[in-house]
Amino acid sequence: MPDPTEDQLNRQIIGFLEEDGRTSYSVIAEALNVSEGTVRNRVARLKSSGALRIVAVIDPAATEYHTSAMLNLKMAPGYSPAQVAERLDPHPSVVYILWVAGRCDLVVEVVLEDHAQFLSFLETQIHHAADIAHAEVMPGLKNFKNQFLLKRGTTDTSETTAPGRGPAPRAPVQDAPL
Repeated sequence: MPDPTEDQLNRQIIGFLEEDGRTSYSVIAEALNVSEGTVRNRVARLKSSGALRIVAVIDPAATEYHTSAMLNLKMAPGYSPAQVAERLDPHPSVVYILWVAGRCDLVVEVVLEDHAQFLSFLETQIHHAADIAHAEVMPGLKNFKNQFLLKRGTTDTSETTAPGRGPAPRAPVQDAPL
């Protein structure tokens, strides 16, 4: 089955919805010079195929949280980074998990409401976990920039179809080769 995001019109529609998921079909249709029904049908097909989800994402940098940290984790023998990532993924405080090469296996970012929650998370999920051999805990001191999941693809703002016509289609983000 062909990738529905490879279609030029679908990519343009997705570009508008990436910029603002609340953009009306009529605004997108007018900007792309197609009918509203075409946009509605294509969005429905993209959603039903699993290629598109329209969700709200809360940016922790804009909310009142008080504790964040990056954790460099080394897996214990017999455990894989995928297993540990799968265990940590459901935890609501875990906002980022990346499998890396180097002195650690996973880099994990956590965002918590307060110091007590942070200590509890470390105690229950990290320090007493049999699947983690070593954890380097780096609490955040000051956040200078955070694009946290709100930005994908290029950061060049000149990539628009025309003034007021929304963003140009972006290539999907792919995993880096190992």
